[in-house]
Amino acid sequence: MDLVLTAAPSLPPLLTRGALLSPFKRPSPDAEFPRTRLVLLGLRVDLARLAAYERVCGFPTGEDALPVTYPHVLGFALAMRLMSSREFPLPLLGLVHTSISITQHRPVAATGEYELAVRVDGLAPHRRGTEAAVTTALRAGEETVWESRSTYLARHRTRHPAPESAREAGKPLPDVAEWRIAGDVGRRYGAASGDRNPIHLHPLTARLFGFPRAIAHGMWTVARCLAAHGVPERAQVKAEFRAPVLLPGTVTYAAEGGRFELRSGADRLHLAGEVYPLTS
Repeated sequence: MDLVLTAAPSLPPLLTRGALLSPFKRPSPDAEFPRTRLVLLGLRVDLARLAAYERVCGFPTGEDALPVTYPHVLGFALAMRLMSSREFPLPLLGLVHTSISITQHRPVAATGEYELAVRVDGLAPHRRGTEAAVTTALRAGEETVWESRSTYLARHRTRHPAPESAREAGKPLPDVAEWRIAGDVGRRYGAASGDRNPIHLHPLTARLFGFPRAIAHGMWTVARCLAAHGVPERAQVKAEFRAPVLLPGTVTYAAEGGRFELRSGADRLHLAGEVYPLTS
């Protein structure tokens, strides 16, 4: 069933509702989840907010085409409406973004008008709890120009942990750059994207969920890597968020061919991804 919207929902009330409902959630891969697809009509990009996003992620500002990761930001409020609802079985507080796959069918103009659709695609067991999949699609007229699938993990005890998919082991990619990440990156990205999950904002709130300090948003790390790597006009992007990046911190960006990584030290892998031209 589709629910058609003419304006994006307001994030602060959604985040508050999700936080208040979180203690009452009982996550399970067999739980029911909302089947409604949210559809936002007449979407236009806020160019000032886009510029703030480009600056914090390292993309050039003022380009006609959106960064390949930006439609995820456009769909964030709709995803939060679904994931903060009573029907969504996973607690919003502490929910961790674990992966994203993106298909950009053509460049997405910053000045265009679009239809945006978001839905929960299902639940699956994870060795650390339950994972939810959320899909987002951006359409210009009758054409789908961009689509993605994200997974989000609610950590909880499991009796029969499922095996976790992993990249084939291999030697690290060649180092390209060392980045020193400021302690306020989580707050700056949160302001630009609307994702103000407390694990990203302050050490005190991050400790409530088991992190020693605030951690960088997964979508900031992949956007920062793609800003450095470059993305074809028609592209496929896949990224897995392996270990949190503590803020402040120093990380190494590595890349070779279509693959890229973000790591610290010799064996701490934070992000593994790939980007390739779309062939069909």
